[in-house]
Amino acid sequence: MIVPPPRSSAPTELPSLNPIAEAVRTVLQEEQVHPAWESTELRTSISEYFATLSDPRKGGMVEHQLIDIITIAVCAVICGANNWVEVELFGHRRQAWLRQFLELRHGVPSHDTFGRVFARLSAEAFQHCFAQWMQAVFTRSQGEVIAIDGKRLRRSYDKASNKAAIHMVSAWAQANRVVLGQVNTDSKSNEITAIPQLLKLLDIRGGIVTIDAIGCQRTIAAQIRAQGGDYVLALKGNQGQLHEDVVAYFDYAQRRQFAGLESDYHETIEKGHGRVEVRRYWTIASLEWLESKDRWVGLQLIGKVESERHIAGEVSRETRYYIASLENNARQFAHAVRGHWSIENTLHWSLDVTFREDDSRLRQGAAAENFAVVRHLALSLLQQEQSLKVGIAAKRFNAALDPDYLIKVLTVQ
Repeated sequence: MIVPPPRSSAPTELPSLNPIAEAVRTVLQEEQVHPAWESTELRTSISEYFATLSDPRKGGMVEHQLIDIITIAVCAVICGANNWVEVELFGHRRQAWLRQFLELRHGVPSHDTFGRVFARLSAEAFQHCFAQWMQAVFTRSQGEVIAIDGKRLRRSYDKASNKAAIHMVSAWAQANRVVLGQVNTDSKSNEITAIPQLLKLLDIRGGIVTIDAIGCQRTIAAQIRAQGGDYVLALKGNQGQLHEDVVAYFDYAQRRQFAGLESDYHETIEKGHGRVEVRRYWTIASLEWLESKDRWVGLQLIGKVESERHIAGEVSRETRYYIASLENNARQFAHAVRGHWSIENTLHWSLDVTFREDDSRLRQGAAAENFAVVRHLALSLLQQEQSLKVGIAAKRFNAALDPDYLIKVLTVQ
């Protein structure tokens, strides 16, 4: 007969069964501090760069600090949240961890609170703080391509109030894969007025600013040069006579095989996925014939790009023309042109596919505009964190699983 041991009057502390059980116990103890941070005073760059933001809530008691709301939102979006309900859920699930460096005097804000605060928060001030942070992280190199382009948030259109969809114009540092800044176009305007506002936020010294044809404006070219940058601007029919003159001159130059002209040529061939792409780049620095040359500050060359694609025996061609303030170097010109395409292939693709930006239905006040900035911030920080060699979606998932990795993303230098 087996006799059970006598019961002790004092509760017995059960040993940890395994590391997983210990981790579960830690999560369930809401006020337990994550062991990695027991003796560390945690400070994030969020508090450093967004501390000066003015709180839009006036009068009455404010239960939740503005910096707490912004920090939770940024952390949540990095970890995969795509709307305010998911942001609130992240806050509750990570409340013990967040309390290490946030006050959270009244707990985690509701999704309605997140929505109201971001709807009333000054979009201009929020974008300015973002630009300061990104340019502090961004190490600018000579000749860095800074691509400027716009993107419409399709579902931000509000039919009930006849509010137009948000159209954000962003500056993308191609080599570093960082959004340097963004502004929203005015509902009664377009990118022509938004681009100068965006440029004012940026330090573009030594960089090459590339813009599609809508930004091919003399005032924009002059501003880029005044701020210490170079430009490569696409030419289309919107420039009328200038476009016609450049097309005609390249036809003339190629007929005579560029004899006697200050010109340069570069060609690339890429193969993959069942296709071959040949890109030919020509530049001409002999511009004495161009009557409007003096109207464009810093104009040094005109450029032509011919793209030839071979797929399954079929060949397609596309030709584009440019003006630029660069030296007559076709390889550098090609680098700038290809760099501009990355804003579509990398930034806009990631926002649509990984962050589901086009599915967002935020419409109240400045909420859609400010949430777009949070997405840009999350994407830029995830791109800068290089210790984990996986895609952005996998990095977001890893940040959701591993608080230490999330800290690494937030404090990237």
